[in-house]
Formats: sequence, structure tokens, C-alpha cells
Amino acid sequence: MQFPESWLRTFCNPDLSTQQLSDLLTMAGLEVEELDPVAPPFTGVVVAQVLEVSKHPDADRLNVCKVDAGTGAVLQIVCGAPNVRPGIKVPCATVGAELPPGADGKPFKIKLGKLRGVESQGMLCSARELGVSEESSGLHILPEDAPVGTNIREYLKLDDTLFTLKLTPNLAHCLSVLGVAREVSALTGSPLNTLAVPAAPVSLADRLPAKVEAADLCGRFAGRVIKGVNPKAATPGWMVERLARCGQRSVSALVDISNYVMFELGQPSHVFDLDKIHGGLTVRWAKQGESLKLLNGQTVTLDEQVGVIADEQLVESLAGIMGGDATAVGDGTRNVYLEAAFWQPRAIAGRARRFNFSTDASHRFERGVDPVNTVQAIERITQLILDICGGEAGPVDDQIVVPAQRGDVTLRLSRAQRVIGMPVTLAQCEEVFRRLGLSFRTEAVEGDVHLIVSAPSWRFDLQIEEDLIEEVVRVIGFDKLPSRAPKAPIQAQVRQEGQVGMYAVRRAVAARGYQETINFSFVEERWENELAGNAQPIKVLNPIASQLSVMRSSLIGSLIEVLRTNLSRKAERVRIFEVGRVFRRDDSVVDSDQTVAGVNQPVRVSGLAYGAADALQWGVAARQVDFFDVKGDVEALLAPRRATFEPAEHPAFHPGRCARVVVGGQAVGFVGELHPKWRQAYELPSAPVLFELDAAVLAQRVVPSYQTVSRLQSVFRDLALVVNDLTSHDALMAAVAAASTDGLVRGARLFDIYKPKTPVAGIGDNERSLAIRLELRDDEQTLTDERTEAAVKAVVASLAERAGARIRA
Repeated sequence: MQFPESWLRTFCNPDLSTQQLSDLLTMAGLEVEELDPVAPPFTGVVVAQVLEVSKHPDADRLNVCKVDAGTGAVLQIVCGAPNVRPGIKVPCATVGAELPPGADGKPFKIKLGKLRGVESQGMLCSARELGVSEESSGLHILPEDAPVGTNIREYLKLDDTLFTLKLTPNLAHCLSVLGVAREVSALTGSPLNTLAVPAAPVSLADRLPAKVEAADLCGRFAGRVIKGVNPKAATPGWMVERLARCGQRSVSALVDISNYVMFELGQPSHVFDLDKIHGGLTVRWAKQGESLKLLNGQTVTLDEQVGVIADEQLVESLAGIMGGDATAVGDGTRNVYLEAAFWQPRAIAGRARRFNFSTDASHRFERGVDPVNTVQAIERITQLILDICGGEAGPVDDQIVVPAQRGDVTLRLSRAQRVIGMPVTLAQCEEVFRRLGLSFRTEAVEGDVHLIVSAPSWRFDLQIEEDLIEEVVRVIGFDKLPSRAPKAPIQAQVRQEGQVGMYAVRRAVAARGYQETINFSFVEERWENELAGNAQPIKVLNPIASQLSVMRSSLIGSLIEVLRTNLSRKAERVRIFEVGRVFRRDDSVVDSDQTVAGVNQPVRVSGLAYGAADALQWGVAARQVDFFDVKGDVEALLAPRRATFEPAEHPAFHPGRCARVVVGGQAVGFVGELHPKWRQAYELPSAPVLFELDAAVLAQRVVPSYQTVSRLQSVFRDLALVVNDLTSHDALMAAVAAASTDGLVRGARLFDIYKPKTPVAGIGDNERSLAIRLELRDDEQTLTDERTEAAVKAVVASLAERAGARIRA
């Protein structure tokens, strides 16, 4: 919400400086985001009239002008502007004037000088040179009635400040200059100069039939016929100026008047070309498949969720959002229909965003516009149209479909004192409500005082007791609150010893050389289909970008996109990870404080490694990162728990280089190399290796338990085995563990693999030799050779039975 300070002070003019007024509004909840001067500082510029114009004797593009600047003498000024001509009035910087700083940051001083041999006693200025506009099409031509010699800052009212407010959605009543003035009056006690709007003279009996078919769309609908207007009438300069300072460009007199009243009173309206309307108007919900070409040139297809104003043939306007092109006013318009309405906020909310745009009207209606103000706005617009464009007005057709009602809200004085934290009195609360224009009554209830407040029609935000408490404290002043430390019991949330927080998990992943990334939870649907195998992802109803249209069920797509971004910036080695929620359909999930029905939202930890296995160094030969590097990282993150890795398939991973991570018999994630077809589809020079794990498993840790150090030494035995090439390491270790050794085998480790290049006796073509070292120990007594050999034989027998292994001859 942007407006000039001068306009605000016409409604309420407190004895405060600009900065004090800004601070007051901010502390009251109306945050002043920016304070900008209308024009930069400059001096010595006055209104001047060009008397004569002649060609420069030595320059084709220069003119020598005789100028009356009100100094008592005619000035000679050399000017190169293309639009200079005798009789116009323009800003003139006299000798000694200082214009706004240029590119060097220093003020531009006007001196007596010569241009191509002709003396110039000043400078005729454009709006851009004065800093009041970015346009520079020539001299800034002033109205004919501008008094010569007047300081240009005074004449154009440039000593003004633009206020830009950053309003929260509950402050709909402040989306107008009158609304902000009402707040200033309540905060300072300064009188509010309400706008007197007399009823316009009615000289026509013409009415346009209008009916409201949807009460849940429109609560009040008002309109008026005005005939014989002049659409080419010029918008008055004061109105153009105020609109420009509100950030609104001038279009035409009829449109400007409608916009002006919207900024002034907060009531959007629309002006139809009456002669283009077929029959009467109907307010209703749109029908499936109807279309409308809007004023912005966009054609939209409608459905039953969008409100419209239609005539007997076509839809003519999007209710509360934007008018249609077919009935727009133009230079040929002679008769108009002026419409203003109260559109139900719920019926307008989000509708404009469905068509990827927003308007000042929809911004106000979806937050709430004063329904009582509808006819007053019609009268104000009518008055301005008759004064500026002429014409004759018919009677106002006002239909109240749903009367404006606000329920009473009760404020308990004791409750207000507890929440605010200081002893506010009944008199203070009553004074606040009077200033805000709230009607109330007081009741004594069980030793307490209750104030039953009836909110005015323009306050949509006063619905519960806390809303009234907020009004009390912000009008009294947040700076009046006592500065004391809060007193409240603090109970530490002690985490169980077997749990670690997500911060510790992040630190653990970062310690492995990965850098954390943070990405949107909504992603491209393509990622879900290709990388997660999710054919029915959860769709976003109102995505911030068309491609970010679904909720992710995996973090892999986000990491690959980050990798692509890094590669485009010439990164050669990338290690990234993310900790975030994923979203999956699950009918077993019910609504609660932390869950949404039908959606499972687990936290996942995913990492990606790309490029060289090690950073640039000289110690070892350079090589590319592979599956086993990332597998080692996963094992380190899960340590001291032992994870097993089972061959698996995943939509994102290479079918032969993907494993399911299993901890304690439960699958907790995947690790694998990106599938070659996705490497090619996502234009990656080589395939990264990724992992994705359940964060809840990483947040668990094994609590250390005391064990005595054995007083007896271990015995080691090496076995050379011949096994089939397809026999896995897990199968061998499982066979060793299954051997009946009475617990003597404490560990087994594979330490050598031999695959002969030429035939070797005892090793077949599809076989290889593996060397395993066994650790045996008995904590109670020293092992004898007999017990050791018996245990080794049991292991060999188990390996032969379960893994098809035999001792190498």
C-alpha cells in the first residue's frame, strides 16, 4: 500500500514529523517498509514561460529562447529539447540553481555560460532532470495556469513523502488512505476529517436490470446508469498526481476516477460501457467451459468455482477481480454503468492466482471490503464523473442480499491484564475502543469486568478475544510495556541416551566430506516419475512455479539438480547431502497436530558423490568415486551397527550397482550409481553415486556397554577356499557364523581374492580363490589344538554346505 503523506494529512493531520508518523504506524502494526521523497533535493527552479524561440546560428539542434522566469527581466536560454515552443510554461533552473546529483553523485550547478558562442542564462528542465519521472521525451510542460516565478517545488508539491506500508492480511481496513487515517486518528487522538459525500443529483429514471443469483458470492450489489459522459475529458492534474504517487498510472478519466476512489475509500468498482451490455446483468457462479477476454488481453476459461457478472449473452466480468474487454469503456463511450459490490472474501480468495495474476481489486476483496460503504463509493464516483466528464445520473440500484453482520466479541479485563503483562484499566480499554470506533457495553461477571464489543463493518479481523487484546496494547503503545524478564517454568527436554538429534546427524555426514544443501519440497513431476518411480505424486494446488508442481517422495531428484547447477559452474568434484521430509501417499495416516490424513512425511537423509574420490593431492593416484566409496560412507554413518547390503533394484540406480541397506533385518534405504539412461537424460558427464537413508535409523545409536578385556589370547587360522564366482561375501560370512563352534569363532575377515588368468589346477573356469582369516578365542580357558581344529573343521563343513566352498588343494 503506497500513498503520499500529503493525501493522508488531508484526512488526519497529527502534530508529528514524517519520521515520527512513520514510527507510530510501524509500532502499531502497520509496518512502514519505505519512506521515499517525491523528488530529490534541488533549488533555484521556478515556473517560466517561453516567449520566443529562434534557431541557434551555429547548431542545427539547438534553439535560442526568450524566457520570462518572473525575475523582472527576460532571460536568454539555449535549449535543445524537441518540444520547446513559444507560449508553453516549463520548469526553469536559473543561474545559481542546484539540480539533483548526476552519475558522479554531485549536485549539478547552473552557471552563466555560452553554448556554441551564444550566452545562456539558465536551463529549461525535463521531468527526468528534476528527478520527478524516469521519462525524458523533452521539457516538462506545465499547465497554462501555472503562475510564472513560483518555486517549482511548491507548485508541484514536491516536498512530500511516499509511504509504503507492508500490511499483514488482517489489516484489510488499512488498504485505503481513509483507512490509514482512521488508524492515525485512533493512535494520536487527532480529529478525523471524514469525507462528506452528498447524493448526486438524479436527472434520469433509467435503470439497468440486475439480479444476484449467488448469495455466497455477493452480499451487496449496487449500480447506477450515467449517460452523456465525455470519455475524452482530461483527468485533473491533482488526481493524476495522487494516482502516480500511489503507483498507478493515468489511463483515462473514467478509469482514473474509479481507481482514485479505490485508493481513497478502499472500495473497488468497475465502469461498464452501457451500450455494449446485452439486456440486464446477472451475478452468478460461472459455468464450466465459459470463457472471458479480460481487460489485460488475457482470455481465461472458467468453471463453477469462479464468480462472474454476465449479461443475457456473455460473461462480462470476473467478479471482484477484473472487467471484461467486451464492455470496456473507450473513446467512443457515451453511456456507462457504474458498479460497486461487496464480494464475499471466501468467494474471491485465490481466484485471481488461478489465472496467474493479481489485481488491486482482488487483493482488497479477498481480505474484506466494508459492505456499508458501497453506496457511498457509488455517490463519490458519480460526483467526480459528473464534475470531470459531465453527463446525467440515474438512481442508485442497491440490492442487499446478505446484510452485514458482525458477532459480538467479549474482552475479559483480567485476561487482558494477564496477556498484556501490565495492569491496564477499564477506562483505558474503553478509551481505546472509542478511538477505534467500536461500540461496546460493560458487564460485571463474577468479580471481573467484561466488555462486549461489536466490531464495525470495516473490521473483518476482530473475531476472538485475543484480537481485542491486541487492539488495546497497540493503541496504548508497545513501548509502554514494562521491560522485565519473563517468569515461566522451564523444563529441559532430555533426549534419550540411545537417540541423537538431526544436528548431530548433519555433522556426521558433513564430517565425511559432504556439504549440506536445502531444496524445495515441491519438485518437477518428471523427477518423481523417473527417479522415484512415483506415478501418482501429491500435486501442489497452487505451485509457485509451473514446473514445481508436485511434492517429492525422494530427495534424489533435488540432489541431481544441485549437481547440474554445480557442474554448470565448472565444479569438478561435488559432495552434497540433504536432510528433509518426503511426502508419500499412505491411507493409514490420520489427522493430528503433526500429521495430515493420507500423507506419510518421513525425514530422509540423502547424499551424492561425483568426480574424483579424493580432493586434489599427491599421495595416491587419482581415481573416480565408485560404489564402494559411498558404501563405506554409509557404513561409517551407521557404525557401530553393522549394515548388510543386498542386491536390489531402484528406478534411479544402475541395475547392477545398487544395494538395499539393511540394519537389524529392516531395510533402511538404498545406495547405488545413477542409471546410465538418467545420466544421459540429465546431461551428466559421468554417473554420480547416491544414497538415501531413513533419518530415524541414523538418529539411533548403540549405547556402549561394559565388557571385560579377555585375559586370554586369540588364535588365528587362515583358510584358502575355492568358490563359485557368483558366491557373495555375505553368503560366506553367513556360513561362517552358522558353524557350530560353541562360540569360539569371534570374527572372520576376507583378506585376499585370487582369480587366475590362465588355468590352474584345482580352480575351475567359473571359480576363484578366497582367503579368510578366522579369529577364535575362549575367554574362560586357553584353547587347545584339538578344540581349535574341531572349530575350524566345523567352519569348513558349514562353508561347504551353505556356500559350496572347498579347501584349496
